[in-house]
Amino acid sequence: MGIQVEFNPDLALRDMEEHRQGRRSIEECIPENIQEEGAYPFLKKGQRNYWMLGEIPLVRTDGIGNLSRPLASIVILEATHFSRDGEMYTRGRYLVKDVFDPNDKKVQFEGFERRDY
Repeated sequence: MGIQVEFNPDLALRDMEEHRQGRRSIEECIPENIQEEGAYPFLKKGQRNYWMLGEIPLVRTDGIGNLSRPLASIVILEATHFSRDGEMYTRGRYLVKDVFDPNDKKVQFEGFERRDY
């Protein structure tokens, strides 16, 4: 038996419709009116590690490995692991540095590095 830890290069959250339908908590979803310099809570199932010394992409996930293009550039401010009912979770807060236009096809990240146009 080992310790399952996932390293994530991005923060992948669900669409807010998942919360409205009662399938996800609000912290598991992307805020509808996400604002630059806004700080938001997040919750992910599993013990996850994020890079916290720079910007990473915020993306939308459908939960089966399909990810959107980056919706925003964020900095993880804090992340804490905890267990609930025998399952591991990661919760924390992130700060939005930049919100991207969904119609803009510019590459915003090159690997782990934020592109500066």
